[in-house]
Amino acid sequence: MSERRAGTAAATDLPTSYDPAEVEGRVYAWWEENGFFHAEPDDPGEPFCIMLPLPNVTGGLHLGHALNHSIPDALMRRQRMRGANAMWQPGTDHAGIQTQIVVERQLAEEGLSRHDLGREAFVERVWRWREESGGLILRQMRRLGASCDWPRAVFTLDEAYVRAVREVFCAWYEQGLIYRGHRIINWCPRCGTALSDIEVDHVEHDGELAYLRYPAWDGGGGVVVATTRAETMLGDTAVAVHPEDERYRHLVGTTLRLPLLDRQMPVVADEAVDPSFGTGAVKVTPAHDPNDYEISRRHGLPAVDVMTDEARINPHGGPYEGLDRFEARERVKRDLDAQGLLQRVEAREHPVGVCSRCGTVVEPRLSDQWFVAVGPLAERAIGAVRAGRTRFVPPRNTRGFLAWLENLHDWCISRQLWWGHRIPAWYDRDGNVHVLRADPTPEEAEAKGLVRDSDVLDTWFSSQLWPFVTLGWVGPGSDTPALRTWYPTTVMVTGYDINTFWVSRMLMSGLHFLDEVPFEVVVNTGLVRDEHGKKMSKSIGNVIDPLDLIERYGADALRFALLRAAVPGTDVPIAEEWVEGGRRFVNKLWNAARFVVLNLHGVTPADGLPDDRELRLEDRWILSRLEAARAAAEAGFGDYDLAAAARGLYHFVWDEYCDWYLELAKPRVTGPAGQDADAAAARRVLACVLDQVLRLLHPLMPFVTEETWRILNRPDGRTSVMRAAWPEPSPARRDERADAAMGALQEAVTELRRFRHEHRLNPSARMEVVAVATDGARGVLEAGVDGIRRLAGVGQWTFADSPPSDGPVGKVLSAGAELYIPLSGLVDLDEERRRLRRELERARAEVRRAERKLGNHGFTAKAPAAVVRSERDKLAGWRATADTLAAQLESLG
Repeated sequence: MSERRAGTAAATDLPTSYDPAEVEGRVYAWWEENGFFHAEPDDPGEPFCIMLPLPNVTGGLHLGHALNHSIPDALMRRQRMRGANAMWQPGTDHAGIQTQIVVERQLAEEGLSRHDLGREAFVERVWRWREESGGLILRQMRRLGASCDWPRAVFTLDEAYVRAVREVFCAWYEQGLIYRGHRIINWCPRCGTALSDIEVDHVEHDGELAYLRYPAWDGGGGVVVATTRAETMLGDTAVAVHPEDERYRHLVGTTLRLPLLDRQMPVVADEAVDPSFGTGAVKVTPAHDPNDYEISRRHGLPAVDVMTDEARINPHGGPYEGLDRFEARERVKRDLDAQGLLQRVEAREHPVGVCSRCGTVVEPRLSDQWFVAVGPLAERAIGAVRAGRTRFVPPRNTRGFLAWLENLHDWCISRQLWWGHRIPAWYDRDGNVHVLRADPTPEEAEAKGLVRDSDVLDTWFSSQLWPFVTLGWVGPGSDTPALRTWYPTTVMVTGYDINTFWVSRMLMSGLHFLDEVPFEVVVNTGLVRDEHGKKMSKSIGNVIDPLDLIERYGADALRFALLRAAVPGTDVPIAEEWVEGGRRFVNKLWNAARFVVLNLHGVTPADGLPDDRELRLEDRWILSRLEAARAAAEAGFGDYDLAAAARGLYHFVWDEYCDWYLELAKPRVTGPAGQDADAAAARRVLACVLDQVLRLLHPLMPFVTEETWRILNRPDGRTSVMRAAWPEPSPARRDERADAAMGALQEAVTELRRFRHEHRLNPSARMEVVAVATDGARGVLEAGVDGIRRLAGVGQWTFADSPPSDGPVGKVLSAGAELYIPLSGLVDLDEERRRLRRELERARAEVRRAERKLGNHGFTAKAPAAVVRSERDKLAGWRATADTLAAQLESLG
């Protein structure tokens, strides 16, 4: 690649405007070609490692990804600049349920199902889809500027990964941590598989509470129960009451008749019953409710499963067989009502569990599944977090994480899918289970009648191993250079919403197999929401496509808009205009760099700063402010608060470097004065400050900083800003005297500019200023007089002991001094008086109008509070304007 293509345009060729579409693809390709993202275990530097929260192979880049990839990318780029041996591990997850759904939808469009193909052909079809379409998000991440170590990319169904997953399953089975059990699980009828507890979302649902009467077997009145799922009464095997509930104590031990199916069932007493719910008597459906299942175990009750895999009523439901569960609910209520056994139905909002992937209402169901006994694993994870071996940012997330671990249920890990890590278990003809590290030979299978378990593992089972399997672990005793160098990893950046899904399981497995936490710090990001704080949803119509934003504004603009709002652990609002604001900042930086580069006359940052004796006030000040901005950025990165770092650097670049320093430096490096020693000093300060700014901003805005840094420094073809040194502390550059003097300059310029605006002075008019100040204030102002004169349009400036007495004057207060501006010859006094009177009368009229409006009780009582508040603000503004105009008029005599 040529120097030009690498981003080293000559200064005279520097485009007048920055074009991200032209720069970003070219620069990223150059980074990759030169291997700037790649690290080896034996590279020099302190190890630093981040694991990419592996995106699903089905996924495309959304704003949540954009945030969660921008933060670790910024951390990685800074660490490379600090000389760390930094590695960012990329890859994709096979995403069992999501991927199977995608391919099944394709088959449905062809009029086929996976069962028409058979398991082997269906899995081949999924692999073919993955080769053609999977991994799109990794390509899209490049558009964002993600500097992953791409040659290390791992897919969770790669051969080595499959081997490691199998080893973990076998080891935990042998250690008694994995078992097969008959338990209540969450069943998704749409996906056709079991789900773990954290794969179920609980949403508020407009449902009902139906009151059903179960008669006594001997024909007595029986008892009334309340339920939100009337159809499950077909599987009831008891009614339970609290042992201390006096209303029902006489019924305990009696027998009831289950309506519709005429089945006998007892009344039992159990402390798990809440006497305040419904009637205080609850129906017990052991096969379809986890609490009922526990009651049944305590009382030896049978469990009757009345649902098929598709959530239709099975033969145990008698005459309701074949009905969808919701159809059965209505039919059951109708039939009970016909028998006089439906007492009433009340509307009630209550939480309903839905599949987190497809949104289908989940059915609690008794089933044979594989489980992980998480108790011993969770204990070690809890201990590691409490000991500070892994800490959370923000720290407040620690408490909720520990509380969740302390109340963790055993983890259902089997899924009734075809795509994924198949469970390495076989059943012989006698029903014995054989968990094997290697597939049995055909001869062994035939001799024992072995049939393999058809289920696959929960996707989270394999992804929990991500931090160490990607570094070469395939089983006990694994010892690779990558493991020795980068495990435990340094930081895990992930949304707080998957602390339970993923972070907890990585901690448990990492501690179990490597006796070490998988990461030292967990940085929790928030959810990306719209500008009003609402969750982005296609149904609401507020979804923003990050690739569209990149196309229109550039990757740097999107990254900066996200990072500027990314306070750890809090949700991140985003709106298109904020990305547009990021683009304006990119342009501001580019224009500043262009001015500097075009006026350096051969000076580069390598020339260093001039001698302190050659520095003017503004030079000392900008170097002092640069050190303050560097320290603030360093603190932000150190606290993983990239929002603070971004905001501080934005303020420095826009409000201090561009708005003040460049304006003061322009006359020194352009025009006739541009050839003297002062110009040379200014150029060296301009070059060095810009160089440091570009280094500080590079982790946040990599493309524009790479392009401008290479133009500024003119390095060889293989030198990138990401390999340049991160700015070191320079505490000696902090200059309180320069800060104070420059503060006085800024205040004086601001007030004098306001005076010019209020008096509508011609831009070319030069004011005379007479400053009356104490010795202390005079000393501060004297240091900045030259700058004040240049920026405020002041011709003559003098210090005096008293105000001028000859003719009308204007006055402003600034930096502890009174600044008088003689008006004779500066303005047409008669015309200025007439103008001020007109404007004063208009302001007073507005005051009277607002007072009348606010004095009207009908308006203040009926108008919205915001409208009333706005009117009061207008009144205050017009009063202030009237006071200012009156003072100006008085000053003219």
